[in-house]
Amino acid sequence: MFTSVPSRAAAAYRRIAAETSVQGADPHQLVGLLFDALLRHIKSAQGAIDRKDVVTKSESLGKAVRIIEEGLKAGLNLRDGGEIAANLHQLYGYCVVRLMQANLRSDRKALDETLGLLEPVARSWQQIKGPGPAYLQPVPAAGA
Repeated sequence: MFTSVPSRAAAAYRRIAAETSVQGADPHQLVGLLFDALLRHIKSAQGAIDRKDVVTKSESLGKAVRIIEEGLKAGLNLRDGGEIAANLHQLYGYCVVRLMQANLRSDRKALDETLGLLEPVARSWQQIKGPGPAYLQPVPAAGA
């Protein structure tokens, strides 16, 4: 019903900190934030499966799928990104399928596999400096 003042203050602080980090981030940093959140949600779902917490599992995996579909996958520049962008697009699609299977079957192995595929990509991303590779650069508007 009611949350304590310190709990509400902590939640507000976390929300403001997240909004501030997103607003001040360049595209490369935003992708890093997406990876961080994605891995966090998958790990949350793993714990939820272990605890048999269906609600948390479903919420966490729903958020993970949205991050992949609406953030990582949608942000790829398939026209100029070449083979790397195409491979990432396929990887993300496969991971979405595995996350949905994990949700339907409470399949911890599917989550372990997905983490095994995504963690190296996330670590590699953190090592890239600058605005990011060509496959993440915005597609120029027609006629520009």
